[in-house]
Amino acid sequence: MTTVVLWLFIVVGTCYSVLCSEDHLRDMDSFISAVEQAEESNPDLSPLALVRRLRRTAGHEDPLTLHFLGASNNISHTHTFVFNTTLFGFFDKAIHHFVTDRGEERGVVLTQDGTTVAIAPMLLGIEVGLKAKLEGTPPLGMFPLTLAKNLGLSFLSLQDFPPAQRLGPDGCWDNVTHPRVFQLSRVPTLATDALVNGGMDGSILGMDLATLAPSEQPGKLSKVLKGYYNHVLEGQDLGVVSSHISPKRREIAQALLGTLDTQRQVMETLYLVWRLEDTQWIAKDTGVEKAVRDGMLEFVHRYWDCPPIIPRCQWGAAPYRGSPFPLALPLPFLYIHHTYEPNRPCHSFRQCSRSMRAMQRFHQEDRGWADIGYSFVVGSDGYIYEGRGWHHLGTHTRGQNSYGYGVAFIGNYSASLPSRHALDLVRQHLAKCAVDGGRLQANFTLHGHRQLVDTSCPGDALYSEIRGWEHFGETSSSKKDQ
Repeated sequence: MTTVVLWLFIVVGTCYSVLCSEDHLRDMDSFISAVEQAEESNPDLSPLALVRRLRRTAGHEDPLTLHFLGASNNISHTHTFVFNTTLFGFFDKAIHHFVTDRGEERGVVLTQDGTTVAIAPMLLGIEVGLKAKLEGTPPLGMFPLTLAKNLGLSFLSLQDFPPAQRLGPDGCWDNVTHPRVFQLSRVPTLATDALVNGGMDGSILGMDLATLAPSEQPGKLSKVLKGYYNHVLEGQDLGVVSSHISPKRREIAQALLGTLDTQRQVMETLYLVWRLEDTQWIAKDTGVEKAVRDGMLEFVHRYWDCPPIIPRCQWGAAPYRGSPFPLALPLPFLYIHHTYEPNRPCHSFRQCSRSMRAMQRFHQEDRGWADIGYSFVVGSDGYIYEGRGWHHLGTHTRGQNSYGYGVAFIGNYSASLPSRHALDLVRQHLAKCAVDGGRLQANFTLHGHRQLVDTSCPGDALYSEIRGWEHFGETSSSKKDQ
């Protein structure tokens, strides 16, 4: 009897290092580690049984989820598996999504690529995919559970506000090395950036699982998550990476969902929610369709047309020295630079953030500027990094700073080009985002730094590349600022 009691104490009371503290780290690596521990303790547990147990732990049994997925204990051997107290407490806090009165978003984690993801919609998408694979049926409920419900309710709850305020916001972690608190940048909507990221990830991973070949079985949940969130580029051009990985979530999600009539699907999801919750009367509101239409236009602009931008607080920017000077928008010019130093491209959030901090220190300490000079900086990790941003005057193109944005590619591009993916982030996404958002004039002109200042920037190779871009404009040598 003593042996049995001791064994139960060890199993139930075991405290794994990553989970021991009540104030545990809130990053994807910690979540994956906890999933691995659950899998190792229950080697015969199927991925579907595990995600259903995770859903049950977080208490996600709302009518829409039950409609598409059934009860979380609706699987033959689920009842034989119980998390130990440490894992239960960890998963309960990691998955349950809410925002505190102080604007702290819970149920979200920091990923290796520097973005923040809500766990719940990601797991719902995976469960939809696993269920479809097991039953040999279409992945019914994928868009409603991962994105449509949150989007639709957010659009309606804030329909008296401009569309741009019906989505988001993003936020910043207290510490990107040891993240514990995620503080939102403004009053939250029902579709924060983390919820949208999690929804897109859930759709991508769920569809990957649902469309596995008939002879192929789903891998462990931890392996699925590692493959998507922990991919190491090692100098690869992100554009040629064929596997689905988190830095490419926007383009993959657009390819998967962009062919759908998303506005109609959001409307249908809302009607289904109201029917399941017996609140059909709300559907009679004549403003619903307009709110959804306007909201989805903003969603496409914000999350598919615009590139992902890492905010200043996320890469560890020092404060601006003094008071920033506002720009008069929309601007007529876009100026292309290379950083020269750092002279090598960065391929991870950690590397790119380090480069951003180094450039800011150089600009502030050595050159005496108020801040990093560029408006935006482009990494080779799939992300653009916020410098002075959309609204504040930069120090990037002498004599021209008030007329345009300065965008720099990290690296020296005298003899080689940035990755094709990095180039496309600016050419196809940042420029369109700026025009559609009223920040650049529709007929803006693009220049290389050397056209306006006596410099070799942005390097011979990059300058030759941008000369073939739409909006490139020639200049006379007399316009150069010496």
